[in-house]
Amino acid sequence: MSAVRVGRDGHVLQVALARPERRNAFDAGVVAELAAAFADVGDARAVLLSGEGPSFSAGADIEWMRASVELTGEENVADALRLRRLLEAIDSCPAPVVARVQGHAFGGAGGLVAAADIALAAEDALFAFTEVKLGIVPAVISPFVLARIGPGAARRYFLTGERFDARAALRIGLVHEVAADLDAACERVLAELLAAGPEAVRAAKRLVLDAPLGDETAQRIAERRASAEGQEGLRAFLEKRRPAWRVP
Repeated sequence: MSAVRVGRDGHVLQVALARPERRNAFDAGVVAELAAAFADVGDARAVLLSGEGPSFSAGADIEWMRASVELTGEENVADALRLRRLLEAIDSCPAPVVARVQGHAFGGAGGLVAAADIALAAEDALFAFTEVKLGIVPAVISPFVLARIGPGAARRYFLTGERFDARAALRIGLVHEVAADLDAACERVLAELLAAGPEAVRAAKRLVLDAPLGDETAQRIAERRASAEGQEGLRAFLEKRRPAWRVP
């Protein structure tokens, strides 16, 4: 049985952790499957990352952690690098990634949330960077989490390993919205993404990741204005009609 379910719903690629009986805890196999799913998202205009069952993900699988005790130093580094490459694949995915978070999002799962472009959480969602409780540190996920929540919040939650609720996650910036109806919130955000120019959305994500300065910013907007999509968007606005790319 696959630990990750991948499907297509129109323009949206759906990637779901599919081990609800283990609260979607991940191991080397899950990491590999997720990485494969994000390796090539094709022409998808958005990716919805979710976890089946009551929890998004409880983090690392116990059996995986137990096996890591027997790994050599080199094997441990290689294992950690595979998770790093997964997080990089999500972070740099050309299409926008929306994380749908319910139940638990512990340990490395917090890295998945932080690597997504938009994170939406259920009111009952719980978060924790639990690594210190196991005598380790959240090193691999730290660049992505620090970029999202900053060092101030990390200095509390990385050090204590304590659980915090969705409102706290919203306050520190780990998630962007807390929703009473999580599915409706996801549908609304995905609809907003599908109402925007698909090439423009990808270019906007690249803009955030690259953070260009000076003349390059002018070059990028000039390219978008001259593009077929940019021309269509401007004409549609002036003619008070829907642009051709808008769904539905």
